[in-house]
Amino acid sequence: MKLVKRISLFMVMSVIMLGLGGLGALKAEEFFYPNRYQHGTAYTAKADQDEPEDEQEQVIETAVADTPVVTADTLYLVEQVDLNKGTVTEREETVPVMYIGLNREELLEALSAYDKNPPLSEQEQGFETVELTSFSADRVVVCKYYKEKVPRGFYLMVADHFIVVYEEDRNTLYMNTDILLSLLPESLQTEIMEGKYVASEEELYLFLESYSS
Repeated sequence: MKLVKRISLFMVMSVIMLGLGGLGALKAEEFFYPNRYQHGTAYTAKADQDEPEDEQEQVIETAVADTPVVTADTLYLVEQVDLNKGTVTEREETVPVMYIGLNREELLEALSAYDKNPPLSEQEQGFETVELTSFSADRVVVCKYYKEKVPRGFYLMVADHFIVVYEEDRNTLYMNTDILLSLLPESLQTEIMEGKYVASEEELYLFLESYSS
């Protein structure tokens, strides 16, 4: 009878120890992996929901960082090159509204359109061309080239009884004409024989139209 009681007590103790061991292992696993069982589904669903948004934000931030654009705060510098004098002047200007928001390629296209059709005020200053020399979100430098038209003078002279036109140096032949010296008024003949100065192309062609046969 005592032997039976000892065996029963041993078996009970074994079952209790086995249960405590299993419970301890489960608790330990829950401690180290708290979201595996209780929160596994919710965590996965949340991750699936948030990940695309995070990735999208990262793509947008990267795109903005890699593609600088002109803003109202961008330092806008204009260099003016005088091709006649060989001088360069630089001044800061307000960023043109039409350029705000443009990246480098778009700004190049806008400047190309400006180059092909400059304002009348630019043409009057002798505008030749424009180019982009520096570009960043903080600083943009545009270079404009000007070549003011210098009045071009000529000399009316005589060669083989006909009027000829020389450039201002009196040595370079500009054109021959079919105007006979003898057909001109005597006072004008005297001026031309001594070398009559004509101050511009407009004045030259006005003379030629007046006396050509």
